[in-house]
Amino acid sequence: MSALRAVDLGITLPALATDKTYDAVYAKTVEITPLIRRVLARNPNAFTFHGTGTYIIGRGNVAIVDPGPLIDEHVQALKHAVAGETVTHILITHTHNDHSPAAAPLKAATGAKTFGFGPHGSGKKLSGVSVEEGGDMAFCPDVLVRDGDEIQGDAWTVDAVFTPGHTSNHVCFGLREEKAFFCGDHVMGWSTTVIGPPDGDMAQYLASLEKLIVRNDHLYYPTHGNPIVQPQRFVRQLIEHRHARERQIEECLRRGMTGIREFVPVIYSEVDKRLHPAAAMSVLAHLQHMVATGLVRQETESEYRLS
Repeated sequence: MSALRAVDLGITLPALATDKTYDAVYAKTVEITPLIRRVLARNPNAFTFHGTGTYIIGRGNVAIVDPGPLIDEHVQALKHAVAGETVTHILITHTHNDHSPAAAPLKAATGAKTFGFGPHGSGKKLSGVSVEEGGDMAFCPDVLVRDGDEIQGDAWTVDAVFTPGHTSNHVCFGLREEKAFFCGDHVMGWSTTVIGPPDGDMAQYLASLEKLIVRNDHLYYPTHGNPIVQPQRFVRQLIEHRHARERQIEECLRRGMTGIREFVPVIYSEVDKRLHPAAAMSVLAHLQHMVATGLVRQETESEYRLS
């Protein structure tokens, strides 16, 4: 079984129009549009691409989206970027450690309130599900944001769109004036998103993707990587990509494989093995979704069969 490759399964993944180009300029302000600037944190790795892109919305009285990791160079660069301006809002898409920790020093320096769905894991906790500790456990927003909330700034307006899946407290922010969408890690143009249970949830993720197709956003600004053009088309590709992954898992089960340790080397045979642990999390999320839909049954903690 170990010699089997993804191509041998006979299930072709739809092509994703990924963009792996990026001009990584660290600790400096990059002007993007009249209302949007970006400061890139120096935290590149296999999950953040070239690093966390923190966005600044507005002029004069501004909002900061995803302050990023607790790196002094990055915090100082953000302070320099908004020198002479007033930070009125700090918007948090979710509480992974590359997104929210820098909110604390920025809040202390500016007095701005933080806005987010809730503490790490709060989306699952509302449903009575406990999640393991992880992420930015210290963060708790000053203002709780719910789906459809309007956040009003100085000459800009942001709509909150609740998008659980990558994390249970993930929120995206749509800038009305430019039909721009700050999508955090929910959609990334350079890679697919890791869904890691128990806080990550594939059913929620797919539902959140479907939710975006009916919106009229012109451009997505993910926290990692370049802006995404034709975003609705890209989201449809992501949805089909996830469904194709489940068909691959189904084929692995049909061929007698029963567990994630067998699935991952086959399904992700063309992917760097250093990323296989993250791939295993997403496979688990897929399996949980397939169990919930009745396609698969779980026989033991690590064994699955087709229903």
